[in-house]
Amino acid sequence: MSLIKDIPKIERPREKLCKYGSGKLSDAELLAILLRTGAKELNVLDLAKKILRKFKDEKISETNIKELEKIHGLGTAKACEIVACFELGRRKLKGKKTSILLSPKNVWDRMADIRVSKKEHFVVFYLDSRNQEIEREIISIGTLTESLVHPREVFESAVVNKTVSIIIAHNHPSGDTEPSEADIEITKKLTKAGKILGIKIVDHIIVTKDKWRSFQEENLL
Repeated sequence: MSLIKDIPKIERPREKLCKYGSGKLSDAELLAILLRTGAKELNVLDLAKKILRKFKDEKISETNIKELEKIHGLGTAKACEIVACFELGRRKLKGKKTSILLSPKNVWDRMADIRVSKKEHFVVFYLDSRNQEIEREIISIGTLTESLVHPREVFESAVVNKTVSIIIAHNHPSGDTEPSEADIEITKKLTKAGKILGIKIVDHIIVTKDKWRSFQEENLL
């Protein structure tokens, strides 16, 4: 059995959380932080993985204390903490909606207020590790140029929001989704900057009133 202290300090769940934020941690690492300690035969990270394997076909967030207690190494106290944690989360998120951006169509839908505008709007969707939208921000209004869309403006909020990845999008008032040379060059520049920062650009989507074009689908990223 490997001990948690045998893992390099910077790779331990709690240390990773402090340094990189929750979005950089796996489900097992987040659960390990909640558990705090492991069992006699398992370190805390291995115990967390064991729990997630056990409930892989059902939502652990809806599991009760008795079911959790059946796992060797997981006592009543830890089972109660897990159940209490998910119940608190449900109460805090009750009535709130999270947008999951998985396709260009989803992004097109979220651009309803912009895609019919007579001016170009450059928009960034900041995403967490589950592709859930953290924030949507309009970076610039006007024809896309290097001076209007700079990596500094695009990634400043990404760093603040501990973003894992982003989707960039803009509208074409002309109704033509064909990317311009400026669109392609800005995409390349932002992709390069994102790699340096460890923030992936998932897609660049051009939208119009009734259609869209995905850079990712056309291998332009």
